[in-house]
Amino acid sequence: MKHTALAATALLLAAGCSTQPAYQRPAIALPAQFKEATAAAAQAGIWRPAQPQDAAPPEEWWRLYGDPVLDDLQQRAAVANPGIAQAVARLRAAQAAVAGSRAALLPTLGASSSATRARGASTANTAGPATSYSLGLNAGWEIDLWGRLSGAASAAEASAQASGADLAAARLSLQATAAQTYFALRAAEAQGALLRDTLAAYEQSWQLTRNRERAGVASPADVAQAEAQYKSTQAQLLEAETSRAQIEHALAALIGLPPAAFGLDATARLPAPPEVPAELPSRLLERRPDIAAAERRVAAANAQVGVAQSAFFPALTLSAAGGWRGASLGDLVGAPNLFWSLGPALALTLFDGGARSAAVESARASLDLAAAGYRQAVITALQEVEDNLAAATSLAREEQVQTEAVAAAQRALTIATNQYKAGTVGYLNVLSAQTTVLSAQRGLIDVKNRRLAAVNTLLKNVAGRWDGPP
Repeated sequence: MKHTALAATALLLAAGCSTQPAYQRPAIALPAQFKEATAAAAQAGIWRPAQPQDAAPPEEWWRLYGDPVLDDLQQRAAVANPGIAQAVARLRAAQAAVAGSRAALLPTLGASSSATRARGASTANTAGPATSYSLGLNAGWEIDLWGRLSGAASAAEASAQASGADLAAARLSLQATAAQTYFALRAAEAQGALLRDTLAAYEQSWQLTRNRERAGVASPADVAQAEAQYKSTQAQLLEAETSRAQIEHALAALIGLPPAAFGLDATARLPAPPEVPAELPSRLLERRPDIAAAERRVAAANAQVGVAQSAFFPALTLSAAGGWRGASLGDLVGAPNLFWSLGPALALTLFDGGARSAAVESARASLDLAAAGYRQAVITALQEVEDNLAAATSLAREEQVQTEAVAAAQRALTIATNQYKAGTVGYLNVLSAQTTVLSAQRGLIDVKNRRLAAVNTLLKNVAGRWDGPP
């Protein structure tokens, strides 16, 4: 009895040991500042480097655009988008897996009852079948000696956290996609409105050339050129209307509706993009949910290494059983029929042909893979921020220049039209000036849409907020 107590004590002390390797987040050397922010930092003198920080993206960040229609679309997409429903279901499955892995750390208790009628081998031909009954309870508990069960629970918990971050990333991506699709819709409307106004002006020019032809001061070539320009612009308008319809169908899909059940009134107004601050906050990157998900997968893979290593050590199970067993059901529950058992069981695999070593190597390879994926996610995030910082800054200047180009083209058109009416220049000068004005105006709408896209993507890159986490 003394030896049994000593052995039990040793096993309980061993339960404090663990094969789980200590987790360390993969190290990544971050730059002192963003390359594309160097000029802004030099001007403002307040640039700060980004440092990792895990935080959830803010709710309703798209309200920075101040557009009630966009606000409504975002609310509807959050409720009905099928992709979000899929991510929610994956998170629920991961949370259920956590509950299942934690349950393995606790004892199990079961009940059983049976009635058996059997005939055994006998030399007597008169030996008949016998009936036996049993009723009992059984319990078992695997002691987590080497951290196998707790490691599996830790891995499941980290995977569930990754699934939660995946859900946040899916929501953020949906919000950014809905905003950009909405901007594209308004840009297509603006293009259509511009082309309709241009058609009205071109029709007047066409009528002017016909009148001048009848008066004998213009040639049939002027009329043909005016008509060709009018018809070409008509074709462009049809293309813009088709594009607008298709974008509206895409918005319907984002909010989980068939195209026939969705429609938006045309406004042809693009919202103004929020200004990109000269100082982006520190702790920028790891509040992005996709990076948080990648980091949690590294933690899960690290825990799985310990689970694989624990297979080299014995497993200790405490089991107990008790109940009644007898030949008569009427007096089954009685002292003569009582039975019980209690004791530990120690099991160790002595030879497996290298299966455990292969499992450990596979777990380590998965850890390396997850760590590389995490580093890649951070590097990609840095690139995305740099790209859209450059684009947002450049497109703000380009919009200003393009606005000036539109004004200059309109002045040139006014001069050419007056000269044509005075008969000092040919209609080709007017045609060229009209084409330049339309091209400049369409270019301005395109620049505004691209600037909105760059700022919107930059907001997505920084998880929807300019300010730092609380």
